[in-house]
Amino acid sequence: MAIELSPQSVDVNPPSSFLEVRDLRVHFPTEDGLVKSVDGVSFSLEKGKTLGIVGESGSGKSVTSLSLLGLHKGSRAQVGGEIWLDGEELVGMSESQMRGLRGRKVSMIFQDPLSALHPFYSVGSQIAEAYQVHHKASKKEAKERAIEMLKRVGIPQPERRAKDYPHQFSGGMRQRAMIAMSLVCDPELLIADEPTTALDVTVQAQILDLIRDLQEEFGSAVIIITHDLGVVAEISDDILVMYGGRRIEYGSVNDVLKSPEHPYTWGLLQSMPHLGGDVAQRLNPIPGSPPSLINLPSGCAFNPRCSFKEQVPDGRCTVERPELLPVLGSDKHIAACHLTGEHKAEIRRGATSGAK
Repeated sequence: MAIELSPQSVDVNPPSSFLEVRDLRVHFPTEDGLVKSVDGVSFSLEKGKTLGIVGESGSGKSVTSLSLLGLHKGSRAQVGGEIWLDGEELVGMSESQMRGLRGRKVSMIFQDPLSALHPFYSVGSQIAEAYQVHHKASKKEAKERAIEMLKRVGIPQPERRAKDYPHQFSGGMRQRAMIAMSLVCDPELLIADEPTTALDVTVQAQILDLIRDLQEEFGSAVIIITHDLGVVAEISDDILVMYGGRRIEYGSVNDVLKSPEHPYTWGLLQSMPHLGGDVAQRLNPIPGSPPSLINLPSGCAFNPRCSFKEQVPDGRCTVERPELLPVLGSDKHIAACHLTGEHKAEIRRGATSGAK
């Protein structure tokens, strides 16, 4: 059974946004110690807007999204903080109440549609079932709705393909079927967890265009979780950069990608191939590996992999955890880094040159 952490630092003011996450913490007790998968993450999102959550594997992106659906209930997870969705507090909500919200108000496109879709049932019957759960509809009405959604997401011959099983669909078509299932009840919040993983660039572009078009049609709020900053740049309004279960940079897509403030964000940009550059230029991966979520490094969690910590006086990067502070000249952009001074802009330009 889920154990709630004490919300000692949580703001008790009523939410002002459609989705408001405050000081979210999700910890998992293990024999080796407490895994702090998400540790004090906060963000907000309005209807019709898209938030991109980026970071390497193990940064806490997917655990954050699963918390919004209450999918940690029944596990040993210790969940704390607040999640407000359209004025309703989700943390502490009963499982029966959460079932009433899943699919109807908040829905999710899972990373691997082949695993998320049941192999023993046809694609159309699974979409129809999702519709019947939240509507007093007959089987015929639900079937017609499923075929309508398959047509809307661009699957040819939807009447025939609705009878097919997941293994008979290609990867791109399974992803479209997952989107159809996620949107069949017109949810107000759509979470897309790595929706373009393992798809070729042509299908990836089609999937992103589809999500954007359907968002405009339904007016949904969208959270897209990915490690690909190119995907975020194309579809998102705001970006949340996570590392070691914490947010280290947050702001509008223009602020974060054009003027990134954290060395980790610089590293993510440098790791991307870019158009117009030297074809022989090597990518610069971030050295080392993501930290253990049981024993994070002291100070800044990124300091063992940071090339600029020596430029911070008194070794603060290794002993003092940086606070999230506003970036000068922006009303939304915040970052957690000890690196300051006039030389920071010059270092940033060198670190991100050619990565835009």
